[in-house]
Amino acid sequence: MENSLYIALSKQRTLGQSMNMIANNVANINTPGYKAQRIMFNEYVQDKVQGIQEPISMVMDGDQYMESAQGSLRYTGNNTDVAIQGDGFFSVTGPGNQEMYTRAGNFAINVEGELVTQEGFPVLGDGGTITIPEGTKDILVAEDGTITGDEGAIGKLKISEFDDVQALAAHGYGLYKTDQAPKEAENSRVVHGAVEKSNVAGVREITDMIEVSRSYQSIQRTIQTEHDRIREMIKALTQGQ
Repeated sequence: MENSLYIALSKQRTLGQSMNMIANNVANINTPGYKAQRIMFNEYVQDKVQGIQEPISMVMDGDQYMESAQGSLRYTGNNTDVAIQGDGFFSVTGPGNQEMYTRAGNFAINVEGELVTQEGFPVLGDGGTITIPEGTKDILVAEDGTITGDEGAIGKLKISEFDDVQALAAHGYGLYKTDQAPKEAENSRVVHGAVEKSNVAGVREITDMIEVSRSYQSIQRTIQTEHDRIREMIKALTQGQ
């Protein structure tokens, strides 16, 4: 196989990964707090390939990163809906009993009275899980995350910020995890009765999808042309013997 085919196939592979990322963004366009994910591509130089002496410069997919831009707010008026304006994240107890983080504030109250995410993961406060007293009708959440009910204070949402937001890895269920230590929120405020919408721009995703599709088709034609060239070359060589 010649260099051009190695390069073309490596590009096709990364375009496939990019299309998967775009499709995931589109699928989550209506997911509260979802942040669009992007993929980075790197140059990979293969020094030696069997039968080829010259190094080959190929394309490979690298890490993915999160577009951290603030999504617009949708006001719902629900007592258990909250949104963050700023860089902070809500803390929850995620799978494996690990502390994880989310921007999706469309919370609910489970049968045990705990404040939980839509998937049932407990929302954390400064003192652990947050339990809403039975019979509480009016819930108020202040800008600093303090929750009060009919009979006074209930708890305070634990909101964390990070020095490097790109170090948060998407885990599914709208959750992120990281090994870096969270810090107390300084540039975030809570908006009660609202949820943050996804920051995915549908028009951009569709445009990117079209560009990726066209690039993939163009490379496919290149591969086919190269295949035909090699086939004709082999045919000519065998006929000349």
